[in-house]
Amino acid sequence: MRISNDVIELIALVHAGASGFMFGLIWMVQVVHYPLMGKVGEERYEEYQAGHMRQISWLVGPGMLIEGATAVLLVSMVPAELRWLTWIGIALLVVVWGVTATVHVPLHTKLTRGFDAAAHRKLCDLNWLRTAAWTGRVIVSLWLVREIFMQGGLEA
Repeated sequence: MRISNDVIELIALVHAGASGFMFGLIWMVQVVHYPLMGKVGEERYEEYQAGHMRQISWLVGPGMLIEGATAVLLVSMVPAELRWLTWIGIALLVVVWGVTATVHVPLHTKLTRGFDAAAHRKLCDLNWLRTAAWTGRVIVSLWLVREIFMQGGLEA
């Protein structure tokens, strides 16, 4: 089945938009939000952490799902000569999702029981992995959009 160029271009743009959104969000979290967590104070920290987890999910969840779904779609839609870009993007998503599931979710869960300086430090330090991966993802997604639009008459 042939997929129209317009559909591929639209999905690539949505994908780049989601990657760009997550790139901006992770940098804000890394540089502003996570460092400020350590200044909340122990008396209100549990409430703060629970609020953080509840409210950030409304931003992170849809962004990650849209980014992931469009990344998977693009693997099968783009021409063979561009698939290497999609696979690099998928590999970076595996890093992001893996670090989120194995490191960040457990650390945030631990922090719901009260401020723990070591857990907070680990959260800040290891978030650089996600920050680097999302930075790479936005570069790859924009590069892919450029290539798709420059090729014009795509044949998937």
